[in-house]
Amino acid sequence: MGKGPVDRRKPYVRIADELRQDIASGRYPVGETLPPGTQLASQYGVSGMTVSNAIGVLKEEGLVTTRQGARGATVIASPGTQEAGEAAPAERSEEFTLLFSQLQDIRAQIRRLGARLDEIDERTKDG
Repeated sequence: MGKGPVDRRKPYVRIADELRQDIASGRYPVGETLPPGTQLASQYGVSGMTVSNAIGVLKEEGLVTTRQGARGATVIASPGTQEAGEAAPAERSEEFTLLFSQLQDIRAQIRRLGARLDEIDERTKDG
């Protein structure tokens, strides 16, 4: 019994296609962060550079954005919504980019606080 057809696409193209499908399906909705590059590299069995190239494709398509120091790329659009008249990345103002970045920071802080509250709740249940 042979395997299915061999995927001859470059690994970064294949990974970008899979991530694009995950974004379109809602696995990674707008506003969510993709897993860190190291996790994706391990998941796909490729180097960090290959994952960076895949993320670069999605970034050029206006689906994700990256920030210095962030743990993963943030989804900013879904493939199905782009044709519906959303602003292309070049048309987004500097103010939009700054506000979106600040929103991502606030969301991350809320997640951290939620996790801390859950920890405190667990510790105080028995006591």
